[in-house]
Amino acid sequence: MSTVTFEPAEPLRRTYSYLGPAGTFTEAALAQVPEARGQRWTSVRNVGEALADVIEGRSDAAMIAIENSVDGGVSTAQDALATIPGLRIVGEYLVPVNFVLVGRPGARLQDVSVIAAHPVAYAQCLQWLSQTVPAHAHIPASSNVASAVGLLDGTSDADAAIAPPGILEHHDLELLAEHIGDNPDAVTRFVLVSRTTAPLPPTGADKTSLIAELPDDHPGALLEMLEQFSTRGINLSLLASRPVGDALGRYRFIIDADGHIEDERMADALLGLRRFSPGVTFLGSYPRADRAVVHYPERYSDEVFVEARDWLRGLISGAPEQ
Repeated sequence: MSTVTFEPAEPLRRTYSYLGPAGTFTEAALAQVPEARGQRWTSVRNVGEALADVIEGRSDAAMIAIENSVDGGVSTAQDALATIPGLRIVGEYLVPVNFVLVGRPGARLQDVSVIAAHPVAYAQCLQWLSQTVPAHAHIPASSNVASAVGLLDGTSDADAAIAPPGILEHHDLELLAEHIGDNPDAVTRFVLVSRTTAPLPPTGADKTSLIAELPDDHPGALLEMLEQFSTRGINLSLLASRPVGDALGRYRFIIDADGHIEDERMADALLGLRRFSPGVTFLGSYPRADRAVVHYPERYSDEVFVEARDWLRGLISGAPEQ
């Protein structure tokens, strides 16, 4: 009698896209994802390429920057999430931001007049640059690492570049200045984006991200939208506007709300928001990066919402009130 042997199944390999090349803050954010360790990481050139990898199945998830504590929202990421269907945020990660100014080997700070930098990095170092290199010109770069690599491969006309400190571990560059960020407490918030999937279970320290459009332009329209959250005891940690693009004065709102879609108060708020405006995009409910427990008044607890619903059902059924 022959014996059939089975080979052990290959472990599932996952692919993650991130804004590269190696050494970017985005790579540092991806390094915080336990599930991504030991998996395949794909370096891409921009947010659109990273999200296209996810939508078209080349990657299981993509890490993108969405907000900075100094410069505000990353508009390209927010607009992409608003206009590309089939995406879901499954996690957020915070990365402290520090910058150095680097040049080609032998470069000197006093000779710098043209600086390459990612626009977000440039904005975070503008005060230092204005004081130290007041007559400089800025060349936008696609990433914090690409700004520096361009000095070495001949693709950049800049004299120096703003880059993460780790760049010096990968490339032979001259350190011209360090700690050039205007805010030593600067932090960038990243989100891990996958194809649409069910949210992770609530942890008690969660965030829900949405994009909503006002149904029409009338006095108090924004207040009516915000009341969907305030009347249910939900705090908003982010409220930002971005133009829809089809006409002047038309805006969509990027919203981060404290809580999870499975929380009764959040579910009720989303139902109210949907009734108020059909133009609502649910981006995901996921654990907060800081793991801070969401606190709210007792009158907005799940039990209160459930009891009120049961009370209404009793009235409709004709059952005697207790």
